[in-house]
Amino acid sequence: MLTVDDLQPLPITGRKTIPEDYLDEMGHMNVMWYTHLLSNATGELFELFGLTREFCLAHNSGAFALECHLRYLAEVRVDQSVRIHSRLIARSEKRWQFMHFMVIEEDERLAATGEFVGAHIDMSIRRTAPIPAEIAPQFDELLAVHSELDWDPPLCGIMRP
Repeated sequence: MLTVDDLQPLPITGRKTIPEDYLDEMGHMNVMWYTHLLSNATGELFELFGLTREFCLAHNSGAFALECHLRYLAEVRVDQSVRIHSRLIARSEKRWQFMHFMVIEEDERLAATGEFVGAHIDMSIRRTAPIPAEIAPQFDELLAVHSELDWDPPLCGIMRP
């Protein structure tokens, strides 16, 4: 069973104290804000292996989301602070799979997980393209570090890069 302690070696790719306007009628964070926070964390994760805004502009490239699977494990409420850890899972020539783990910092509870498949895009034709040689080694290096963790990520089982 995955614990918050297992997440400690992973990079922190986001933090947020939840404002009141993130709440829904049930008094907890609305699902759209999970997506928003995990999307921001995705950008931070991509920066770790060089897929930055500057790189994308200079190389006419980008990334598209292809699939996602979110699990809501604990309510996130107003004024709670969340932290997001991210882990690379796998990659193919053009695609990658990764996960985000949202933790409620006040009690170190896992609030949500997000599993994603994305693709590198050649923006001149808006189609998938091989991961550029300029960033592939950094991706593979981070993937190797994450692959050495002594726990399996809680994958949904239907997504593949």
